[in-house]
Amino acid sequence: MIIALIYVATFILAFIIVRVVSRFVKSRADFTSLKTVTFGDESAVIPDRAATIISIVGIFLIWGAFTGSKLTLFHVPGPFIGDTSFSYTAENAAGEKDDATVFVRVHRVGEIVDAPATKGDDTGFAKDDSVTIQAGRSGLIRSSRNDEGSKDEGYRIVAINGSPIDSETKVEIADGTVLMTPKGSLNFEPTEGWQMEKIWLPPPEDVWSRLVEIASKGYRNFTLIEHLGWSLLRVLAGFAIGCIVGIPLGYAMGLSNWFRGWFDPIVEFMRPVPPLALIPLIIIWFGIDETGKIVLLFLAALWIMTIAARAGVSGVNISKIHAAYSLGASRWQIMRHVIVPNSLPEIFTGARVAMGVCWGTVVAAELVAAEKGAGQMIVAAAKFQLTDIVVMGIILIGIVGYGIDILMRSLERILVPWKGRA
Repeated sequence: MIIALIYVATFILAFIIVRVVSRFVKSRADFTSLKTVTFGDESAVIPDRAATIISIVGIFLIWGAFTGSKLTLFHVPGPFIGDTSFSYTAENAAGEKDDATVFVRVHRVGEIVDAPATKGDDTGFAKDDSVTIQAGRSGLIRSSRNDEGSKDEGYRIVAINGSPIDSETKVEIADGTVLMTPKGSLNFEPTEGWQMEKIWLPPPEDVWSRLVEIASKGYRNFTLIEHLGWSLLRVLAGFAIGCIVGIPLGYAMGLSNWFRGWFDPIVEFMRPVPPLALIPLIIIWFGIDETGKIVLLFLAALWIMTIAARAGVSGVNISKIHAAYSLGASRWQIMRHVIVPNSLPEIFTGARVAMGVCWGTVVAAELVAAEKGAGQMIVAAAKFQLTDIVVMGIILIGIVGYGIDILMRSLERILVPWKGRA
């Protein structure tokens, strides 16, 4: 929640700053700037490069701030590390009360430290105690085991730093919280702060180090390029088959009443079914080898491409069809020169969506059964709590997916330059 609020505040602040600065910078002189109406014109909306850079840098800085990264100059408050103490008041069976002090040394995870020394003032029946606790963890303090008469009926701890305490209640102290368990023992939890432990989210430099290591040495008998390459190869194979089948099917549904009536219930039934729901059936029917994964990706792309092609045919301006007929065009010529060119923008939009769905599906499919691939790398690392590899894999999957989308958009600009024009 705190991270989300910081991100929203960063967005608003960056927006205000960029807008104020842009007023003092020379305005852009291009075709879009000459338009009198831009609101509602999708072609006039292009990415603001300043917003893109600030967004990426902002995410990186927030990531570093909440993980204690050495690459960022500022950090949110981290967990308490160091020595602290608190006093407790014990009451024995005779109703007498005495105070003692618990000295706590909070250390980083994985460090081995000695318990802090006590003051040695043990004149009463309550005796001082000392313990060590890992940062971000809680520790049970059986301080009563040192006290005289602690095993007698009626012995209990009644206060922490002068504040009353009873079973399952908490008392806030300077560097943490003390909780009394139902059995009367004390549980000390150091202040956690806002920083995340490496096991939950490692800092950027740890992820980069792991990327360099795996890029040079590989992971689980395969190089990083092989892991990503196999995932990409599966996606391309499934997507290609989905296009080969889906696009002609979509054209047929858009041009023939019989094809529309026959396949429409099938397409509309399968369209909302997520590809991941088909994994159990795919494994039963095709096994866990490459055939099953490619079939799953084929089904993920098939319905999207079918609907995109059908929508492309349905969206052709009827006046263009009439004009072609009036010029004596045959059905084949109308198909080639009118329907196909005008439906390609919809098909490319569907292709971009289908590639994204396939890329996300192949990662999930590799989580089930695979020896190599980006998804397999992530699930294998997660079993051993190697969060840096998991985060590295997620980032690489996002980068490859983003690169695929950029490539698809570039092909669309080259092959369909007439998109958005009447």
